[in-house]
Amino acid sequence: MGTTAESSGTPGRGAGSKQVGSRSRSERTALRRTLHERGMRMTPQRQLVLDAVRELRHATPEQVCQHVQRTAPTVNITTVYRTLDLLERLNLVRHTHLGHGAPTYSADEHEHVHLVCHRCGRVEEVPCDLLDDLAGTLRQRFGFDLDGSHLALSGTCRDCVNAGGTA
Repeated sequence: MGTTAESSGTPGRGAGSKQVGSRSRSERTALRRTLHERGMRMTPQRQLVLDAVRELRHATPEQVCQHVQRTAPTVNITTVYRTLDLLERLNLVRHTHLGHGAPTYSADEHEHVHLVCHRCGRVEEVPCDLLDDLAGTLRQRFGFDLDGSHLALSGTCRDCVNAGGTA
């Protein structure tokens, strides 16, 4: 299952990319400062990995690596995994398991739940507050505090249901 279309309305490329570029400059400064405070420095590889995650929206480490290697062919998968781990510890990206296989990374711009169509592979982002009733029930009955930001729900998307595919 590869990266897929989304209905969140946030463009990853094209017309909205200028907005992303101006936002990225302030985020780069913040990232540089955060790394410096922890005794680390911003490297071109770290920036390329973060930029790839933002552009690809939902991507496996392998997809991030392929994207980065278009600009920097010497960056290897180990560097990508280590960088993703660091960026996640800095709360700049988060991972979700959208199905079987490698985790999928997305920029930590807003909390959301993933709806994954098991028929066509489409991934749709929906707000976490849709889980509020479930979270309340889990807390009350089981003392369990739900973290919906790492959650992927599997089912059949509207297009596949309308096309007659419920399996």
